[in-house]
Amino acid sequence: MNTARGKKIDYLLIDISNSYTKLAFATQRCVGSPSRILTAKLTRARLEQFLQVRDVGAIVVSSVVPKKDALIRKAAGGARVLFIGPTCKLGVGVDYPAPQTIGADRLANAAAVAQLYGRPAVVVDFGTAVTFDVVSAAGDYVGGVIAPGLEAMTSFLYDRTALLPKLTLREPASAIGRTTRAAMMSGAIYGYRGLVREILARIRGESFPKGQPHVVATGGYAKLIARQLPEIHAVHPSLTLEGLRLIANLNIRG
Repeated sequence: MNTARGKKIDYLLIDISNSYTKLAFATQRCVGSPSRILTAKLTRARLEQFLQVRDVGAIVVSSVVPKKDALIRKAAGGARVLFIGPTCKLGVGVDYPAPQTIGADRLANAAAVAQLYGRPAVVVDFGTAVTFDVVSAAGDYVGGVIAPGLEAMTSFLYDRTALLPKLTLREPASAIGRTTRAAMMSGAIYGYRGLVREILARIRGESFPKGQPHVVATGGYAKLIARQLPEIHAVHPSLTLEGLRLIANLNIRG
């Protein structure tokens, strides 16, 4: 293998979810354009290819797939590896009964939303699951909600029925579908917006009855679902990676 490395950069950020992995080079101040691959195809060799592009000071990882963690350590060579967890400096507190059970991506989202948008705040992350993570006015991660992801719900219908088709998700033309595909699309998109709206209303009613938290969406279907939800104030596709950058600054540079 060619061991020549490119120009030095502060971090390689890696966000490993059950379905996809995002990777991006970053400086202390900004995150570069991310690459996305199937998590099943994340191998040591693939990661070593990324590490040949730039000479990274540290690899910063949010992982909810523990079996992938070892290959990152092996591919890192001499680079420092920081796995995000509740014992890291996060920039937010953790007010949660079992902090070790919180997904690293959820901690990264909480760190990013508090720093970039303020507090109190709610992050809605449209991934394999849709997660809602809450940062209190005091600046603590206090918990959230986990619901099935949009693609998981529609794939379940396809897998478990003989006649329903697999969908490519997009905005429905109307609520009443005139074909099976259109009916499924309406149920998926409008139904999912209803799920998100109801959960946000419950969160606001329980935790913020007198105030309005910043509500920020991220993840693969954030733009599609959030576009007609006034309850969501901003969409930030790379929020988790921004959280990794911010946490790295606190733990490596801070």
